[in-house]
Amino acid sequence: MTDRQDSLSSLDTFPKLLLDHGVNRPARVALREKDLGIWLTWTWSEVVGNVRALACGLASFGFERGDKVAIVGDNRPELYMAMMAIQSLGGVPVPVYQDSVAEEMQYVLEHAEVKFAIVEDQEQTDKVLSVQDRCPNLTGIIYNDPRGMRHYRQSDLFAYKEVQARGRHFDKDNPDYFLDEIAKGKGADVGVMLYTSGTTGRPKGVMLSHDNVIITSRNANARERFRDTDDVLAYLPMAWVGDHAISYGQALCAGYSVSCPESSDTVMIDLRELGPTSFFAPPRIFENILTNVMVRMEDAAWFKQKLFKYFMDIAKTTGIRLLEGQPVSFVERLKYGLGQVLVFGPLKDALGFSNLRVAYTGGEAIGPELFEFYRSIGVNLKQLYGQTEATVYVTIQPDGQVNSESVGTPVPDCEIKIDESTKEVLYRSPGVFVGYYKNDEATKETKTEDGWVHTGDAGYIDDVGHVRIIDRAKDVGKLNDGTMFAPKFLENKLKFHPNIREAVTFGDEKDFVTAFINIDLESMGNWAERNNLNYGSYVDLANRDEIYAIIQSNIEESNRSLAADPSLAGSQIKRFLILHKLLDADDGELTRTGKIRRKIVFERYDDLIQALYSDKDIIPIEAKVTFENGKEGVIKADLKIREAEVYASVQKAG
Repeated sequence: MTDRQDSLSSLDTFPKLLLDHGVNRPARVALREKDLGIWLTWTWSEVVGNVRALACGLASFGFERGDKVAIVGDNRPELYMAMMAIQSLGGVPVPVYQDSVAEEMQYVLEHAEVKFAIVEDQEQTDKVLSVQDRCPNLTGIIYNDPRGMRHYRQSDLFAYKEVQARGRHFDKDNPDYFLDEIAKGKGADVGVMLYTSGTTGRPKGVMLSHDNVIITSRNANARERFRDTDDVLAYLPMAWVGDHAISYGQALCAGYSVSCPESSDTVMIDLRELGPTSFFAPPRIFENILTNVMVRMEDAAWFKQKLFKYFMDIAKTTGIRLLEGQPVSFVERLKYGLGQVLVFGPLKDALGFSNLRVAYTGGEAIGPELFEFYRSIGVNLKQLYGQTEATVYVTIQPDGQVNSESVGTPVPDCEIKIDESTKEVLYRSPGVFVGYYKNDEATKETKTEDGWVHTGDAGYIDDVGHVRIIDRAKDVGKLNDGTMFAPKFLENKLKFHPNIREAVTFGDEKDFVTAFINIDLESMGNWAERNNLNYGSYVDLANRDEIYAIIQSNIEESNRSLAADPSLAGSQIKRFLILHKLLDADDGELTRTGKIRRKIVFERYDDLIQALYSDKDIIPIEAKVTFENGKEGVIKADLKIREAEVYASVQKAG
């Protein structure tokens, strides 16, 4: 065996895995995309050919090992193949959030020293062109979708297919080049750079090696029984580590099919058509799905409403026990079977969940009622816990050991320990990142010399070995009476209510807890229409007394739940206001993954926070806002502050 053949047989990089699939399952579907209502497919053999052409095209432009290439756009087969092509030449793909504004994109392109940018369409091309003069290393832009690009004349702008055509000529003149370059790759090489969400400052470039992603993906596939017969829908941002693991790492390790939706607006339709075997979504997606279900049921005929309620009551008492293989009486099984025919089955089919073997959620805690709803109708929904620095996986809930309060047990080869003084969770695994790009100081602060990673999350390991996450360690504080204040925990509890889209709580070193609320416009707007309540805008609806009454009842329901937990009973929400605008990533108030940037919120709305701790019940505001069309305007309103009832602490029974 030659040195090249020996290297290619090791399967320690993704291009080598790709070649292996091209040999062993050439006719199997690797990638799909919905385009103009039609599902287009690429077999593994076709993917190899496309990747080879693009890689050789990049080589014709002087691509060198170690070069960084930005990947910008929605989930598209061409962009996934671009990552494979870049890695084939020893380069490093740098996925960028497609909804980033130009300034955010410019920071990543400049910091990562990106040499090329491969983008989806005209919109992304325009954003990159607008910041190109501030990115000195950027020498070329390659666009995939030619629509709207006819009159662009920049000399460093190229069509994806044009680069592939150049690559085929290059390949003809250099027939050994592609395989020789792949053979040079090693598992220890940096395979991808993913930027953190940047909740506390500028995003950091997390360098992950091929070994990090491949070993972690193989371990996850083994534990969760992923095979080449599985199907997934790739709809989450390519710049997020979760998509990179599931739609790229695990897919190339197992050989299963990855499908891309037509657009972000058609995800649920495409999901229903595809019927994937697994599905990953943050809690908010599952919340939105359930909200849509409940809204539709409220508009249904009374008989359907009664039928739905009757069988959902049966599902709550029987469904989870059936899913976990626990004893269920014949009568219960019979009733649940009837519900499966009349309600659960049609509902799962309408959602695209009919073929689901497993579903995952992570990133934020999920409300127990929401979690139990899906499991009760037969969806094997499980929580996982992870980070970009871990190549996602730290823990997953094992089958048969699933509950809403934990995030499961360590994945294979992962060790977890708790810092006794700070209660911070630390882990060590094969997925631990190489380091932060150009930031050795931050790397040393996060990763110890012996490989332990500081998560920044406070938590503990319970009596059965499951990890429980309380909150971000730095965010956990205390009220003036010593009660623990865990803002993220409280916010997640509030956001379980479908009427509440976002919440920010305050209480550290205060006498009581207060909250900002963003209402869910779809849920509340639907309620307003059914009740003949006219409104002209978000701020108009949010400031109505009827809406305040509903949100107050939601907060008081959460307070009653908190009263049953002696350690958190003192952190019930006492005063709240409904913000005049939605917190927005474009305004810097949220990260691109939807996490609150607390420092910015605290600084921007300091006067409102102070008002919550005063005797005021109305506060006038005048704020600049940016509308969807890009125009700026001024909102003037009198925000109301309301009090919610707090309840005496009640010890849970049992």
